Amino acid sequence: MNRFKQLVGASIIIGLSSVAFGRDDALSEAEQLKIVAIESLITAPAERALPLVSRVLRGDDSDEVKEHALFILSQIDNQEAQELLIEVARSDNRELREEAVRMIGISGKPGALAMLKDLYRDGDMDMREAVLEAYLITDDADAVLAIAEAAVDVEEFELAVETLGAMRATEQLRSLRNKKGMSEVLIEAYAIAGDVESLREFAMDGSDPVRQAEALEGLAIAGDDDANQTFMEVYRNTDNNDLKEAALEAMLISGYDEGVLLLFRESTDAAEKRELLQMLVHMDSDAVWDIIDATLEDD
Repeated sequence: MNRFKQLVGASIIIGLSSVAFGRDDALSEAEQLKIVAIESLITAPAERALPLVSRVLRGDDSDEVKEHALFILSQIDNQEAQELLIEVARSDNRELREEAVRMIGISGKPGALAMLKDLYRDGDMDMREAVLEAYLITDDADAVLAIAEAAVDVEEFELAVETLGAMRATEQLRSLRNKKGMSEVLIEAYAIAGDVESLREFAMDGSDPVRQAEALEGLAIAGDDDANQTFMEVYRNTDNNDLKEAALEAMLISGYDEGVLLLFRESTDAAEKRELLQMLVHMDSDAVWDIIDATLEDD
């Protein structure tokens, strides 16, 4: 292992160690000692570390101990280590095999990464989540896109799209925008990825009011300097009360009380002014007190 991997590995293994000791007070002193011994292999040469890690993984130690061994295995850069990692990923032990898949992502080894596609195809939903996490770790957005495109049910599609959002993979997400019946999860992913351009396009597209309202909320969450003007434009140009409400909610999320105040002053409809005043109160706007004062003085 090179020096960079040693340093990265050391930082991750410290986290693993703290989780292990904090998670299960039932670990015996012998198990705790074994974990420390395994952690020490992070700087050992492969020819020394691999036989020891292999013995632990094929032995009778607890899953907690073996999880630490899996991390060390992921840092060993040879074919035998990759094959053992894949062997554990295909084992009958659910917890260990899913952890092994995540370690494949951490390893970044091409040979092991190439097996993720097969592990996803043959696995249950828990395994598929682990594979998506591995792709997230290794930042392989195209592989996740392929999963989203081939998804046969909503849950599978949503998991892949959520992963793309976390990866901020805007190009891949945009290629899915015409997937029928999937607009809500896509808009959420656009918001997570910060793709305000796609969100603004949906927010201004009046062909689907439900999707438009979802996009307004997503745009408020993602936010940028021009988002508030989009909310104002939608509010002013629609006769759909649900969309008006969505635009106001977006202004609430973004804290745009100046816009709500402007709409209040523009309005000549008493019912609308009441709603806008209530929104300003809810937003705790400084300007609301002047409006209340003026309203109470008005004869």
